[in-house]
Amino acid sequence: MRRPVYLDHHATTPMDPRVLEAMLPYFTEKFGNAASRSHAYGWAAERAVERAREQVAALLGAAPQELVFTSGATEADNLALKGALELYTQRGDHVVTVATEHKAVLDTCAWLERSGRARVTYLRPRPDGLLDLDAVAAAIEPRTVLVAVMAANNEVGVLQPLAELGALCHERGVLFFTDAAQALGKVPLDVEAQRIDLLACTAHKLYGPKGAGALFVRRRDPRVRLAPQQHGGGHERGMRSGTLDVPAIVGFGAACALAQEEMAAEAARVGALRDRLWEGLRSRLDGLVLNGHPERRLPGNLNVSFVGVEGEALMMGMRDLAVSSGSACTSATLEPSYVLRALGVHEELAHTSIRFGLGRFTTTEEVDFAVETTVRAVERLRALSPLWPPAGAPSPGPAGAVAAGEPGP
Repeated sequence: MRRPVYLDHHATTPMDPRVLEAMLPYFTEKFGNAASRSHAYGWAAERAVERAREQVAALLGAAPQELVFTSGATEADNLALKGALELYTQRGDHVVTVATEHKAVLDTCAWLERSGRARVTYLRPRPDGLLDLDAVAAAIEPRTVLVAVMAANNEVGVLQPLAELGALCHERGVLFFTDAAQALGKVPLDVEAQRIDLLACTAHKLYGPKGAGALFVRRRDPRVRLAPQQHGGGHERGMRSGTLDVPAIVGFGAACALAQEEMAAEAARVGALRDRLWEGLRSRLDGLVLNGHPERRLPGNLNVSFVGVEGEALMMGMRDLAVSSGSACTSATLEPSYVLRALGVHEELAHTSIRFGLGRFTTTEEVDFAVETTVRAVERLRALSPLWPPAGAPSPGPAGAVAAGEPGP
């Protein structure tokens, strides 16, 4: 078993060897520029890009012509939001989004506000992380251009009701945009059935290479248009100029093709390992809180608050586990997770959270090792804390955890 055990698959995933194998020829003998239309090297590169476009589109239920390749989901988020607000100025200047969105969306919305290009409504989800459809409906106004709601949250793994959101947006005549970076390849997506108009995704979250992403842009019912955010050659139907990274795009396509074949079986296996991890922790520790909806979540996601233990200290005590904390260090000041705070989690509890992210290559042995390592670290830190157990708490013993009134995944 390789150490540290990698349980941070929401941050990035290891490349699948089959993806690397597909990419390798395009670094050497097939090195052409996909925009070179006058010779065989360019033609071969262009064919590879179009094949990858078909593979990514198939995983989304989209037409290949509806995909614009980018450097990743962050660029795709920027192109979707800025491009739509710039082009649809006659329609309006209002955006509806969620306080738990990825920073790529929140920071872009903040920039649009500062520059005077948009007014933004930030909705708070329910304590379990799900968005209230009535709140979305109430937030839409005559000058709303689009609603931006991520498919799967990167911290608590909550899966939003995309089909219901898409139907609502289409009824109101506004665009529906979703950042699906965490969802692609993990759960089924269908841009037609879910009435999605714009969708951002990236390769490195589903065992592909870093540096390749895509934006789905609906071509009909309605036809969506975007103002390009960078210029210089008119690549990707004029929406994203720049020489395409052919090897990375080939890897993106290969990763999507593998996900389409293996997603159902992989989700069941990874979900079972996630449940094993959760049961192992709550059977041996009390004072655990599961963050996010207990069922509507990514198969590999487990976000847990350990009462009485600071998350950063816990990670320091688990050097053989690669996990992430719900807290983030900014400007030398430790701030609790903005996602957990938006769910109504108390600041003190938000500081105690750990995000476990399981993936394709996670094994049962690694999960059991994670349980043992975490339990030992929590018990050691609690033994040193004068605040544990909390006043009025029952005597220590296995008690499990509760989130939104449910027993867990």
